[in-house]
Amino acid sequence: MRRIILMVIRNILLVPIMWFKLCYYASHVDNYTEEEHYKLLKFIDHRANKGGNVQIEIHGQENLPKENGFIFFPNHQGLYDVLAILEACPVPFSVVAKKEVENIPFLKQVFICLRAYMLDRSDVRQALQIINSVAEEVKKGRNYLIFAEGTRSKNGNRIGEFKGGSFKSATKAKCPIVPVALIDSFKPFDTKSISHVKVQVHFLKPMYYDEYKDMRTTEIAALVHDKIQDTINKHEYM
Repeated sequence: MRRIILMVIRNILLVPIMWFKLCYYASHVDNYTEEEHYKLLKFIDHRANKGGNVQIEIHGQENLPKENGFIFFPNHQGLYDVLAILEACPVPFSVVAKKEVENIPFLKQVFICLRAYMLDRSDVRQALQIINSVAEEVKKGRNYLIFAEGTRSKNGNRIGEFKGGSFKSATKAKCPIVPVALIDSFKPFDTKSISHVKVQVHFLKPMYYDEYKDMRTTEIAALVHDKIQDTINKHEYM
């Protein structure tokens, strides 16, 4: 909360304008292209990071697939995760997020602009519908972000188990899977400090369908988990 207040104070003249614009875009989501939404969100995100003493260190942008229609699978450290990837990623993407966060101010408008799916983890039928919808949209060239842990790890840079079901959209779409290692992404919003913090975003080499087509989703989940944890272990104290 302290860092959010700092972000607001240091952008005090810009905040009313950007808040109005963000709410307007969210209320008229069909009037703007995905690229227009993304451009606005990246601008707001960048200014918030600068004002909040958050530095995003980006690694592996060259690993992003050349064509759209892929899914990010990052580790999940906290509420800041999507904003870290938003700053780091040059191409638009959407999100599958848990329903519990859909009414948090600012995040709500961000998720609307990203055309995110809000997942009710207690509703199996809805989850299946989202899996199928995401797969179809990815086939058509949209990019998505899915947190395979399902919830925040709450263990800093030690990540939790990746759930095989999270990868069903990817296997249905036969799309590239892009592991993303987030380091210290929990620090901006989940600690009380407002001192300078560096968040690392590592885009790892994508796994293409031919590489995982014969694997069970639980095997894919374990492999992606290990790739991310290995990257964190190597770069955690940089």
